[in-house]
Amino acid sequence: MKPAIRARSRIKSGNRPEDERLSVSASFAYGLQHVLTMYGGIIAPPLIIGSAAGLTTSEIGLLIAACLFVGGLATILQTIGVPFFGSQLPLVQGVSFAGVATMLAIVAGGGGLPEIFGAVIVSSLIGLIIAPFFAQILRFFPPVVTGVVITSIGLSLIPVAAGWIVGNNSEAPDFASPSNVGLAALTLVVIMLLSKVSNATISRLSILLALVIGTIFAVIVGKADFSNVLAGDIFAFPTPFAFGIPTFHIASIISMVIVILVTLTETTSDILAVAEITGSKVDSKRIAAGLRADMISSAVSPVFNSFTQSAFAQNVGLVAVTRIKSRFVVAAGGVILVALGLLPVLGRVVAAIPPAVLGGAGIVLFGTVAASGIRTLAKVKYEDNMNLIIVATSISFGVLPIVSREIYSQFPSWFQVIFDSGISSAAIMAILLNVVFNHFKRGTPEDPSVFAASPPRVIHEQELRALEDGDYYQGGKLMSADGQEIPIIATGSNAVIRTEGTKR
Repeated sequence: MKPAIRARSRIKSGNRPEDERLSVSASFAYGLQHVLTMYGGIIAPPLIIGSAAGLTTSEIGLLIAACLFVGGLATILQTIGVPFFGSQLPLVQGVSFAGVATMLAIVAGGGGLPEIFGAVIVSSLIGLIIAPFFAQILRFFPPVVTGVVITSIGLSLIPVAAGWIVGNNSEAPDFASPSNVGLAALTLVVIMLLSKVSNATISRLSILLALVIGTIFAVIVGKADFSNVLAGDIFAFPTPFAFGIPTFHIASIISMVIVILVTLTETTSDILAVAEITGSKVDSKRIAAGLRADMISSAVSPVFNSFTQSAFAQNVGLVAVTRIKSRFVVAAGGVILVALGLLPVLGRVVAAIPPAVLGGAGIVLFGTVAASGIRTLAKVKYEDNMNLIIVATSISFGVLPIVSREIYSQFPSWFQVIFDSGISSAAIMAILLNVVFNHFKRGTPEDPSVFAASPPRVIHEQELRALEDGDYYQGGKLMSADGQEIPIIATGSNAVIRTEGTKR
């Protein structure tokens, strides 16, 4: 028996793809890949918000540990699930970027962290109430919509990888340095080479191994620093309400409700995306359970000094790359996140991985998400309908805030919260256009506009062999070389010959 097969335990007959169980060691190895993939994303919001709130370095460290701890618990709830809570899909949970702008606005208004936490609690409870009704929109997510959303998720994450590679501080001396780009390129090349290895275990661990190899090389060339790993507490449990008792202000709550609606949209998209990749079956009840897990995690997170929770899109790409569909692998990643939250020293080890190394891996991960969306769009029927313009307009609309971050800078803050996200922009546009063109068909012509895709001009090989030299098609009739009409036998609704004016 091959080692890659021994690494997996048995799959019970009749179980879903996501119910696959691996050995404990394999589960934690693959789970660690998920943690490494999203680690930069989960610590970024507390870093940004903590800095804006004027917290000290140690307080920001406490905020980061709290976000790791809550993210791990939320991931376990989402993957393992309890009645009515959890989609039981391989989805990693963490602090959502959707709320960062609103939280910064609250801080700028003098509210501070207590006001943020109060708004998160109330808005999340509202989201918990509406989650079952929100899940009823499943029928408005056909492949033409889900394909657009998945593609947009991948495209919107590419700038994250680019930011890791070049750096996010344009004033830094090593900003966009060839050494950083080279480090990312090395990581990318290692991933490609390891993916070609015949050993399936090594191939599937290519991301993790490439991160390790890239980090070791970075240490050798002086691009990584682990000197501060032992600085600070080894063990620390998140203190409830460490930054004060939450306060409640109606304006902040209303703003955060908009964030919750965006979060519900993005999580629904992620659930559908990972279901498409894994081949899992989802219905409105399962989506509602996933959304409830999001909302209850978000409502509880402020108790432990964290923020709104959402599924991480970048980990959907990791599922596609590794083809490891087990939700228990992601649950193992959740356990690692909890450990990182309780053991800040481990978090400091992971944090020491150079961003450029993460960027090299991100190119593969995020690009794979976009490719999965393109694969879904390939299943869409484009003939005699307006699906082509739905796809074209929605993707372009979603890319706008990615290529021009200032496009909505003069709009109200609530509008920016929704449409500054390429994922939300594309999803909203695709859903609306799908409803307009595919659900409300009154007024749509039988022969759609020039934007509709035309049927392919093809002729079957066996039909071609039936023709003789000099035969031609003219005026709706197939004629022989001597001018005699050749009968056309219809098959279903399609005639044998479908190209007009073609001669042989």
